[in-house]
Amino acid sequence: MEQGLAKFAAATWLVAQLVGCGGGGASGAAPAPVADSPSPPVAPAPAPVPAPAPAPAPMPIGPMATPEAAKLLAIGTFGASLADVRAAEGMSTDAWLDAQFAVPPTFHAPVLDSLFAQLDQFPEDGEPEGLSPHLFRRYAWWHNALTAPDQLRQRVAFALSEIFVVSDLVEEISDDARSLTTYQDLLVANAFGNFRDLLRDVTYSPAMGLYLSHVNNRKADPVANTFPDENYAREVMQLFTIGLFELDPDGTRRLDAAGRPVPTYGNREIRGLARVFTGLTYDCSDDDGEDATNFIGRSEPCFALPMTVIEAAHETGTKTLVSGVTLPGGQSTREDVAQALDVLFAHPNVGPFIGRQLIQRLVTSNPSPAYVARVAAAFDGDGVTPRGDMKIVIRAVLTDPEALRAADPASPRGKLTEPLLRYAALARQFDARIDGGFFAISGILPQQFLSQHPLSAPSVFNFYLPDHRPTGAITEAGLVAPEFQITTASTIVNATNLMLAAVHNDGVFETETPFGTVSLDFTDWIARADDPQALLDTIDVVFTAGTMTPNTRAAIADAIAGIDLAEDRALVALYLTLISPDYAVRI
Repeated sequence: MEQGLAKFAAATWLVAQLVGCGGGGASGAAPAPVADSPSPPVAPAPAPVPAPAPAPAPMPIGPMATPEAAKLLAIGTFGASLADVRAAEGMSTDAWLDAQFAVPPTFHAPVLDSLFAQLDQFPEDGEPEGLSPHLFRRYAWWHNALTAPDQLRQRVAFALSEIFVVSDLVEEISDDARSLTTYQDLLVANAFGNFRDLLRDVTYSPAMGLYLSHVNNRKADPVANTFPDENYAREVMQLFTIGLFELDPDGTRRLDAAGRPVPTYGNREIRGLARVFTGLTYDCSDDDGEDATNFIGRSEPCFALPMTVIEAAHETGTKTLVSGVTLPGGQSTREDVAQALDVLFAHPNVGPFIGRQLIQRLVTSNPSPAYVARVAAAFDGDGVTPRGDMKIVIRAVLTDPEALRAADPASPRGKLTEPLLRYAALARQFDARIDGGFFAISGILPQQFLSQHPLSAPSVFNFYLPDHRPTGAITEAGLVAPEFQITTASTIVNATNLMLAAVHNDGVFETETPFGTVSLDFTDWIARADDPQALLDTIDVVFTAGTMTPNTRAAIADAIAGIDLAEDRALVALYLTLISPDYAVRI
């Protein structure tokens, strides 16, 4: 290996190129949804008649070509091996999506239960060193991300977790392994459902209630000079549904006569919606403890069930909402919540606002207005398909001409892959295997080295803003690059070191005791290394979906030209690919 390691040292200039560029599972029962109270239909405010979105170029209905299959799997899964790509080649895009939609959901709670069952095998004074039960929800997340057959559902659920943000940086959430496992399973259950149901379940989630402080929210008390908490009311509008400004169907901001953006809401609407979310508290009815009675003000959280209501704490007066709607007084908590969510769901902003973010999380940082308009139209439904059908929206996002092939090669496209997804893809692309039954990765390693872990964002705005613009050429071109907000010299070097450890130490995925160690399989790559050109062809398919640039390919070919051992040749080629801009930036 000495010769290969020497080549690694000689080829470290590619790391600088990366800096310059910036660049199975256990199934179980779905979480119980919250039943909405019957509510009358609410008419949204009149929306401008949209101009028809440009018709997309038709996608092929026959079997996908190799680069197209590789691209679909790159954006629709946590990573794909060569075997996965070959299996998808014989399918159309619609057939692959239909197959994924048909796979039963893989939930995290059964994995968590299995991990706790293993823990019970150890005496209380003999638990393995380093075993941290509160991290079991992270073990469960990694296990499903790497092994679950419903890869598209799991990938969409992760994208949703970066929109409907809840974070374990809140101590009460971090201390209970079931808090975010329950929340993640809520996202998994709703990933292929209807957006209105997702919005309801997020609203009643105890983890969200704690994170955005509408749990134990009470009606105003003028004597005590207290008023309903406005946090969730503000964020459910700003971040989860309609955004700050009125949008055209293609996602561009509407302007008033003076050329200024038109706000979607103001303080009156925030206060009105805050009054809606009063009377919610933890549902501890399934607790075996003595204090299982539900009451407003409970400080000890219960995460297993959706929040319940205490009518005595609910504001019963009228409530002014967006779109010029006022809810009547005298309604129950569930009636008010259901009707308020109906108003938000019906707002014409939701399709372009949420659609653009799903495109950014899954496909490209800078979708064209036409792309956003097509996805928004899919969200709105056509009279036959319902509004908010997530399967239809996901299909529109992933099969748009701008997703699988560029309609205009000169247009900006692609996205910097966030560090976590590069880390997960690495395991799946190399057919990671486990000797202990669980891919029990704690997440401490990616959190420390990559500044990211699922459901661990520093704020409700996620790890990065959807409109983040790094200084330099990207901003000068009028583009955004959200993931660059967590891309620094340190994270680039750390990611590079992780790639080196993965390729040469075969142990970067070491897991917490006693759950075994994950290792990677390089056998197929070493077998191809006798033909360097064939090796690079296959690497291009799996790792860059046929988009490796001639310069990168030439640099790697030059680096491996003088290496005699096939194993060294394969590992050097793989490492240089993994740290290249072509791998980091997906186009």
